[in-house]
Amino acid sequence: MALLGMDIAELEAAVTGAGLQKFRARQLWRWVWRHGLTSFDEMSDLGKPVREQFAAMFSLDRPTVTRRLQSTDGTIKWLLRFADGNEAETVYIPDNDRGTLCISSQVGCTLTCSFCHTGTQKLVRNLTAAEICGQVMLAMDELGDWPAGKPERRLTNIVLMGMGEPLFNYDNVVTAMRIIMSGEGVGLSKRRITLSTSGVVPEIIRCGGDLGVNLAISLHAVRDELRDELVPINRKYPLAELIEACRNYPGLSNARRITWEYVMLDGVNDSDEDCAALLKLIKGIPSKLNLIPFNPWPGSPYECSSDERIEAFAAKVLKAGYASPVRTPRGRDILAACGQLKSASERGRRQRTGTASARESAPSDATT
Repeated sequence: MALLGMDIAELEAAVTGAGLQKFRARQLWRWVWRHGLTSFDEMSDLGKPVREQFAAMFSLDRPTVTRRLQSTDGTIKWLLRFADGNEAETVYIPDNDRGTLCISSQVGCTLTCSFCHTGTQKLVRNLTAAEICGQVMLAMDELGDWPAGKPERRLTNIVLMGMGEPLFNYDNVVTAMRIIMSGEGVGLSKRRITLSTSGVVPEIIRCGGDLGVNLAISLHAVRDELRDELVPINRKYPLAELIEACRNYPGLSNARRITWEYVMLDGVNDSDEDCAALLKLIKGIPSKLNLIPFNPWPGSPYECSSDERIEAFAAKVLKAGYASPVRTPRGRDILAACGQLKSASERGRRQRTGTASARESAPSDATT
């Protein structure tokens, strides 16, 4: 069993079901989640027979790093391979006052947002709770963040903004975040976790009740016809439904605002009229705007708005009383910036398929 995907109740049930005392589960939990151990032999308060029994019952495996890239700005991107050979990407973004880990919830993505590189990769499958937690554990390993909770830890925040739509993998995401938030383990506060969704309306309220984490909406357009193109899920859950769900998000207040993510696309969504419509759309909702300069990727059909246009847009938002930081692009040189994640696993599958096909047909000049 993959221990990293088990909450404490599940772990206690497995331990007692194997004939061991319940308190053994708490001992094991602390070694794994407080100290980050990957070997049962290192668990010094467990007798050898118990350690051997646990080793036979549980796996503590992290994902395998198949590629690690580090940007000139300190951003780190890992390409991670899971037990079935599928891959996803995780990114660590250091700042002066925080260190944010951007984690993936799916292999690939089902949303096909037209401006997003990740969206050009088809959905392969959901990640398990263990695979989601494994991204956090692996990052903490490299960052030297054990034991968890130490004041100088480098990983201080988590954003579910990597590959995939987290609300389409609801149960596994909720399980993983509850494990990460546990005070007996990593102990990351719900106020330091942000879940970003493109607008899976039925799950937004449920998420607020179950997790209470910060909510970010991948908005990017203020007219249904444009959002239908940029964020196709809008065809199923149009803006009026999305905005209503956000107004009713549990715990919303000036101290706990919704973040509206808005990628700046030259001549597409960056006019003064777009800005006015945006402000009207979110009126009355405790909000902040996160303006994102478009990060280009090979073959992308859009260009980033000019610095002058972004600054003018931001100034209007700020004048209306909303915080409107312009997100500084991070990790562009390693394709780790917003909207750029796309694992090499799909390319590898295409290459393997292409090789097999070549053995059965005439050679082709097609490349991937």
